[in-house]
Amino acid sequence: MARHSNSISLQILTTFLILLTIQIPCHFYGISCDQETGLVTGISLDNKSLSGVISPSISVLQNLTSLVLPSNTISGVLPNELSKCVSLRVLNVSDNYMNGSVPDLSKLTGLEILDLSDNYFSGAFPDWVGNLTGLVSLGLGDNDYDEGEIPESIGRLKKLYWLYLAGSNLRGEIPESIFGLEGLGTLDVCKNKISGNFPASIVKLKNLFKIEMYENNLTGEIPDGVADLSLLEEFDVSANQMFGEIPQRIGNLTKLTVFHLFKNNFSGEIPGGFGDMHHLVAFSIYRNRFTGEFPQNLGRFSPLNSIDISENKFSGAFPKYLCQNGNLQNLLALDNNFSGTFPDNYAECTPLQRLRINQNRLEGTIPDGVWALPNVLVIDFSDNNFTGQISPRIRDAIQLNELMLSNNRFSGELPKEIGKLTKLERIYLNSNKFSGTIPSELGALKQITSLQLGANAFTGSIPSQLADCPRMVDLNLASNFLSGNIPTSFSKMASLNSLNLSRNELTGSIPRSFDKLKLSSVDLSYNHLSGSVPPYFLTVAGDKAILGNKGLCIGFKNESTVNSGLGLCDGKNSHKNFIKSKLVMFCIVLLVLVVLLGGLLLVSYRSFKQSETENILGDEKGTNLNFKLESFQQKEFDVDEICEIDEDNLIGSGSTGKVYRLDLKKGCGTVAVKQLWKEMG
Repeated sequence: MARHSNSISLQILTTFLILLTIQIPCHFYGISCDQETGLVTGISLDNKSLSGVISPSISVLQNLTSLVLPSNTISGVLPNELSKCVSLRVLNVSDNYMNGSVPDLSKLTGLEILDLSDNYFSGAFPDWVGNLTGLVSLGLGDNDYDEGEIPESIGRLKKLYWLYLAGSNLRGEIPESIFGLEGLGTLDVCKNKISGNFPASIVKLKNLFKIEMYENNLTGEIPDGVADLSLLEEFDVSANQMFGEIPQRIGNLTKLTVFHLFKNNFSGEIPGGFGDMHHLVAFSIYRNRFTGEFPQNLGRFSPLNSIDISENKFSGAFPKYLCQNGNLQNLLALDNNFSGTFPDNYAECTPLQRLRINQNRLEGTIPDGVWALPNVLVIDFSDNNFTGQISPRIRDAIQLNELMLSNNRFSGELPKEIGKLTKLERIYLNSNKFSGTIPSELGALKQITSLQLGANAFTGSIPSQLADCPRMVDLNLASNFLSGNIPTSFSKMASLNSLNLSRNELTGSIPRSFDKLKLSSVDLSYNHLSGSVPPYFLTVAGDKAILGNKGLCIGFKNESTVNSGLGLCDGKNSHKNFIKSKLVMFCIVLLVLVVLLGGLLLVSYRSFKQSETENILGDEKGTNLNFKLESFQQKEFDVDEICEIDEDNLIGSGSTGKVYRLDLKKGCGTVAVKQLWKEMG
């Protein structure tokens, strides 16, 4: 497929050139000719949107010395007939869509530059290149060859300066013969399956300025002798299995511009010499086990553009000179143990685009100017101990795409100026101490997909304007002090997938229009919501989403509501509540009966007392007034016998008096006599 609509067919062009070999087409763009014979000697059409295939007829151009067609959309195979163009010195068809096996071009012994990289060539790796001893530049990388090893024969290319074998499905160790190429300046074997220890013999290649061995299976340590490669500018062994410490002398490589060791198992401290480098542009060592303090002067004298020291164990103060020369675009130092404050001078680092210093132990406030960096895309200060407020100057960070401040101690009100950052897609402010109301201006963020404000101290109502965010997917306002109703306008949020409003002070009902939402996760628990729960909402949300809202009920019973534990909104309760209500009614009736029975007993008791009083012993004739005789069975005895009762006959005592045992004199048996406490006057 052509990259641009104005693509030209290469086959037509080649055929046309052949037809015009007699008529001297030297005035055509990209065509070179011999001034004496007028024959075509060079075709150079770099990045000209050429499509089609290379015609086998190109072999007619016997005087062709240069065929340069990189960065087009040429497809098809590389014709075998090219081997007849014995005058070729330069063959470059890189960055196209060519396929098939690479033909044997070993007859082109005059080739100095061969670049077939970045295509779709397949089959066996072309080991015949060892016969092209005049090669200065060899690029075979980024193709789909069968798995194989680097041919030993490449060691015969003594003039080779540039060797590019990246992404060629190569395995095994680098042949020792490669390290005999004393003129080699670039050794690039990245993105393969090269194994074994990092080759110690590489120190023989004194002219090396670029070592690219990343994304392989290399092990071992960096040899100290690498520090003797004084011309070295780029060193990249990232994404291997190497270990050990960086040799201290590597800090003396004054020409270093790129130093990448990320995704290995290196440890120890970074040599202090890196702080004195004057040309360092890119420094990436993330995901290792480096420790100690980071060189404080790194970047002070160099045009540092990108640094990533994340996922190590650096401690101490945060380095403050990384942007000293005003070129830094990427500052990534997450997941370390840096402590202290974030240096004020980064407020002057206007080129900065990615700023991630999360997961450290940093504290204090963020300088106002840092909030206002005009080119910053990502600000990530999460998981630290920062305090203070977000400056209203954040309105100047017009390129900001992500604002990550979670798990700190930021406080104060959220500035409404955030609503002016129209490119914001993600805001994560959860687990801080923000207070005040949520600015309604956030509704102007048309690109936002995730808004996380949970676990703060926001008050007031939820702004209905949040529904104006058409791309919102994840909205979390949980664990605040928000009040008022859930905005019915939320039903317009067609993209909303997750909604968490739990643990607030929301009132009112769940909007029935929520059945329009396509939520996969929702939580409204522990609020003060009331009214009927829409059946669709209960089906999607489940019971846990509405826990802690005592005023909620359901409109009718069905399979989706039977286990909800909610009562029916028409006053009739569920089966469980019905049983409870019956039990309460029974208790009320029982209580009434107890009261009535108690009343009857009280009346009976009073009647008894009155009768008892009237029959107390004694009358106007002087009889002993302390006793009253009650005869339940006819007995013959004198009153005097009762009056002579001795305390030794006491057999019991009750609430109204003592009870005595009395043996009657006339053989009438034994009776019990009760003495009343109350004396009659």
